[in-house]
Amino acid sequence: MRELNLEEYEPSEHVLSENQRDALQRAPLSLTIEPVIGIEGTYRVTPGSTVGAIEIGDLSVLIEPKIGITQLLSVACYAMSKLKMRREQFDYPREYAQPDVLALALASAANRAFSRGLLHGYVVEEEALHTVRGRIRFDEQIRRRSCISVPVEVRYDEFTEDILANRLVKAAVDRLGRMQLRSRDARRKLGRIAGMLDDVSLVEFPPKAVPEVRFDRLNEHYREVVALSRLVLRHSAYEASRGEVRAAGFLMDMNVVFQECVTQALREALRVSDNVFLEKHIGSLDEEDGISLKPDLTWWDGRSCLFVGDAKYKKLTGEGVPNSDLYQLLAYVTALDLPGGLLIYARGEAEAGTYRVRHSGKRLDVAALDLSARLDEVLARVREVAVRVKALRDAAIALRAVA
Repeated sequence: MRELNLEEYEPSEHVLSENQRDALQRAPLSLTIEPVIGIEGTYRVTPGSTVGAIEIGDLSVLIEPKIGITQLLSVACYAMSKLKMRREQFDYPREYAQPDVLALALASAANRAFSRGLLHGYVVEEEALHTVRGRIRFDEQIRRRSCISVPVEVRYDEFTEDILANRLVKAAVDRLGRMQLRSRDARRKLGRIAGMLDDVSLVEFPPKAVPEVRFDRLNEHYREVVALSRLVLRHSAYEASRGEVRAAGFLMDMNVVFQECVTQALREALRVSDNVFLEKHIGSLDEEDGISLKPDLTWWDGRSCLFVGDAKYKKLTGEGVPNSDLYQLLAYVTALDLPGGLLIYARGEAEAGTYRVRHSGKRLDVAALDLSARLDEVLARVREVAVRVKALRDAAIALRAVA
């Protein structure tokens, strides 16, 4: 299989067959593919915000994130599960792709979690048995087996290792095992974990509905391995067939990762719940309800929105903040009749600042967040941004009190 190594937002030239070019264009990679003038069969390939590894036909495509795989996975785990993992847990040789790093990290976390033995729990089972166990389901017994004494419809609690936490780990191990991992060590360690989960059911979890596990003192030691498993299941679900071309891989959209990280960190800094601080429709800009608005960041008090903002992870082509982003934020604060709003960019794409809109007095703030720093440094910077968020909310409260 031929390897195609790319870097987020960086153009590079590659010789591709027509089939390979077409397969890349169909894949969910946000690639720009342009022919190089004067060189037959050579194309300039520029990735967008999607990073990761994917196998497409006879191509193994690797797209490196700007912030590095170690930092990306650290941030992604926090964004999805509020888990603050050490960077050292993802510190593997640079030649490893994201699936390899995840496989090794998952295997290590599983070994730590399973060191006490597989976690067991009670699962409700409903069966038709020839002996009574647990409680008889009289309604089902009468409906299905009227005048017949056996089998008996029963419901009982089974103490088993076939529980959600173990099923998530097994599903993640299976997903990673389907990929063409570059590390022999990763394949070997995944195989060992799979063997330990032999009696656990293999369940296919939808990527947009990966269930959460509630933790307590009995299963707290599973937190890391479950968080990594959920991350794998959410981002490795793409597997499709187009004619004779198949594709499977692990892909992450940096726009989504950045937004989720900012949202989670601000909730923690402001000490608010996900029901109060979230991405949400705020109605329409126009009176005819034709221009729908859905900001990334909103802070609610009942039915009143008291803060609005957007998280922007993008490659800027010019100097400063794009006018279109400022117009978008102005639309939010105008529709909500707020005194101001906030744009949060990845550092290097925009600098912090404040814009005051003529004749309206509205304030458009811009903040920058460096995702390439250590996670504790990122969260410390978010706490500084949270002060500006609270100030904008307080200004909205004061304005409405006067009105």
